[in-house]
Amino acid sequence: MTSPTGIDPFAPAVRGLDEPHPAHAALRALGPLVRVRAPAGGPAWIVTDDTLAREVLVDPRIVKDPAYAPGHWDPRTAGLEPTAAAQPSLTTTDGPAHERLRRAHAPLFTARRIGSYAGRVTGHARRMLTGLAAEGGPVDLMADFTTRFPLTVVCDLLGVPLDRVDQAVAACRLMHGDGPEDVGRAMAAFADLAAAALEPGRDGLAVELRARVPDLTESQVHYLLFTLIYAGQLTTDPSLGFLIAGLLGPGGRSAGDADEVVRETLRRYSPAPFSLWRFTADEVELAGVRLPARSPVLVDIQGINTDPGRAIGPDLAFGAGPHYCTGAQLARLELAAVVEVLHADLPGARLAVPFADLRRHGVGGIQGSRPVSLPVLF
Repeated sequence: MTSPTGIDPFAPAVRGLDEPHPAHAALRALGPLVRVRAPAGGPAWIVTDDTLAREVLVDPRIVKDPAYAPGHWDPRTAGLEPTAAAQPSLTTTDGPAHERLRRAHAPLFTARRIGSYAGRVTGHARRMLTGLAAEGGPVDLMADFTTRFPLTVVCDLLGVPLDRVDQAVAACRLMHGDGPEDVGRAMAAFADLAAAALEPGRDGLAVELRARVPDLTESQVHYLLFTLIYAGQLTTDPSLGFLIAGLLGPGGRSAGDADEVVRETLRRYSPAPFSLWRFTADEVELAGVRLPARSPVLVDIQGINTDPGRAIGPDLAFGAGPHYCTGAQLARLELAAVVEVLHADLPGARLAVPFADLRRHGVGGIQGSRPVSLPVLF
């Protein structure tokens, strides 16, 4: 039950696009539950087994509320959201409180509802990619497109005026700034974007969500909209990079249909390598190990999804259980739209450098990795 010798699963690293992080295989080799040192200090436990992971993701004794984090953790160092009591959200509430928020969001993100936006989403992808192609010369799609496209889509659907997309892009980049003042500026910008989506006369999912949570304050609704905007960019951005690199790389054009390409990309390059932090609300026994209350627990999504011995079935790219990602249908639609546009409108697109020269950068912690650059010739 110790960390893999010499391997830190939370360390930042730069490696080849198809070069797996060595920690995932090393963790699997140690068993279904592995004790490691958390980035914020003290012990944490990583679940490496698919069956155990699905049990953990539905266990009501293992909660998302940061109020149950170890008392010595610094919330900023640990990357924690406000507690559920301070700021209710889909990613921090549990039990009945989470069920209420889930019921409010769910009708807005059904497969049928999201599918009805396919034309709009594909239109944004076509306009942006053909516009870049018209500029001529190699274009680094990681420099702007992979961030701007998902933000354009989510702003459009929420009802944020599209002339505010630059503000959304800047706010997302500030979230990765060097100090708390950057995050503060970003959160103020996100609140401004949410307020714009809720202005009288606006027509979008933000207005519908507001009507479905009448008991929440305006600032609490703004936070819900922030989570939709920021999460919609944070995970889809790197997935787009890996998807496009795979499509334009060796053998990519002969891949299967768009849905299959999207599924395989999400399995191999999970949007998040680990789940968000969970904590034991009481003493819990997992895989024969007794974890004290307030123990941090992670699910190794990337390691489980790419386990060569894993049985065929649904992967964990978007989680499982009551906290299954609300935006999963939208993310898949965005990725499929890019596949469609590249095949139908830009069949001559190709990588401007060999696939083997592409690199991915992981910032460390529980966050995922992202292609450093993606130069493309149209």
